[in-house]
Amino acid sequence: MNIVVCYKIVPDEQDAVAQADRTLSFERAALKIGDYDLNAVEAGAQLATAHGASLICLTAGGDAVEDTKLKKAILARGPQENVAVKDVSLPDAGSTTTAQVLAAAVKLLGDVDLVLCGEGSADRYAQQVGVQLGEVLGLPAINAVSSIELDGDVAHVERTVGAVVERLDVPLPAVLSVVADMNTPRIPSMKDILGAGKKPSRVLSLEDVGFAGADEAIEVVSTLAPEQRDRACEILEGDDDETVQAFVARVRERL
Repeated sequence: MNIVVCYKIVPDEQDAVAQADRTLSFERAALKIGDYDLNAVEAGAQLATAHGASLICLTAGGDAVEDTKLKKAILARGPQENVAVKDVSLPDAGSTTTAQVLAAAVKLLGDVDLVLCGEGSADRYAQQVGVQLGEVLGLPAINAVSSIELDGDVAHVERTVGAVVERLDVPLPAVLSVVADMNTPRIPSMKDILGAGKKPSRVLSLEDVGFAGADEAIEVVSTLAPEQRDRACEILEGDDDETVQAFVARVRERL
């Protein structure tokens, strides 16, 4: 069995700086593996161990995909190989382009039984790449997955939506997007990190995967920080019924 887990390299949101015009600057932000993608990697690592499967991690991006530290960060968590599609246009690509590039890479990899994604990217969190990836590949695509059990050519899946848990039997191959509370991503040991440096890693171009381009369905116009508002402070003194009613009225006005 061959499992592919997709991930994205994103700026650390803690390093974002809100400018005077409310735009966000990530110029000094460190890069990291998306938090939600780590859950997908952990799910893939657990399944690969349990079923003796191969596990390949796959990403699409710019120069950052060749960053040694980031490659070790992902390979130290269980995958046996890292594959990256690199192009200057990919760091800012939308969900449609990203899904099509990843789909082209999955097809190039060949015999893939299961593709795992995080529930959304840590930067845009559009939650679209997983389902669009399944559509492009012509495979069943299930999101909000909270549990996966593999049984031959079927995945027994639990899908949590609000207070409802759906149990589905999904034929393989399939694309599954897992939720963040499905597991706790492992913290790699020093041995894992050192071993990650010896694992194979490939960088492919758009031409290598046969991607000719895509028309984005959505255009990002701007990304702005929330508008700052001065806090209103009003003190009501007294413990009589009238004061209590006035307090309740003020609270209701602001709900």
